[in-house]
Amino acid sequence: MDTTSPPREPASSYLRSLRLAVQRIERGRDRNALRWQALLAFIDLSILVFFIMGPYLRSGPSYLIIDYMIAAWVGAELAARALAAPSLRAFFRKPMTWIDGVVLATLLFPDALFNFAFLRVMRIWSIGKSPLLREGLRRYGWLHFHEVVRAVLNFLVFLFLVTGFVYTTFFYAREGGEGFVDALYFTVATITTTGFGDITLPGTLGKLTSVVTMIVGISLFVRLAQTIVRPYKVHFPCPQCGLQRHDADAVHCKACGHLLKIPDEGD
Repeated sequence: MDTTSPPREPASSYLRSLRLAVQRIERGRDRNALRWQALLAFIDLSILVFFIMGPYLRSGPSYLIIDYMIAAWVGAELAARALAAPSLRAFFRKPMTWIDGVVLATLLFPDALFNFAFLRVMRIWSIGKSPLLREGLRRYGWLHFHEVVRAVLNFLVFLFLVTGFVYTTFFYAREGGEGFVDALYFTVATITTTGFGDITLPGTLGKLTSVVTMIVGISLFVRLAQTIVRPYKVHFPCPQCGLQRHDADAVHCKACGHLLKIPDEGD
């Protein structure tokens, strides 16, 4: 009778398998990968809800419990993305690495630091560049709305970023949801250049915040309007000249006349 135990899998093989699994979740287009990406997006939205509900929860004992649970999740995400990255240098070059590092620090020390959990909205921005959005729209036959949805996401992310910054920096001490509503009201009035003037930000930092909000906000708003009124184009690089955008029913490249073979959206 053979009593020898089967050889154990080396630690390096286990780490390699784990790395491949995380990479599939991040970049995969199969059903399981898209489900994971949707779950991660839902968790990011839940973190943003916790940030908005902070004024209602921070006086109770449950606030710190949820706060540290989110901190553990963010730390685990950072570790997983570090494992999946080609190298540590590439990992630290990603802006989301530093953003999540700031979020993690504010979650670990909520009394000493402001709550910058609103920065997690940048994860929603990354959804616009992930397979989740494109594949989801393609499966429902709405791929022609891809650029419009991305422009809407970019605008909403910027709106929430500015609102979160204004709320955290200027209105965080206010009770309940009054501070967040005032921050949202100021941001919308500034982006649309309405400028009612009933809510203003004090000091030099407030003026600079208003200037940046107006400049970037108007640019994103114009971009959103352009994607809505501009005729739909498909992205397909011409083999001859490399032109990326063509009419959906184009047969020849309008730049060089090369014959195109653009696949249908359902392919």
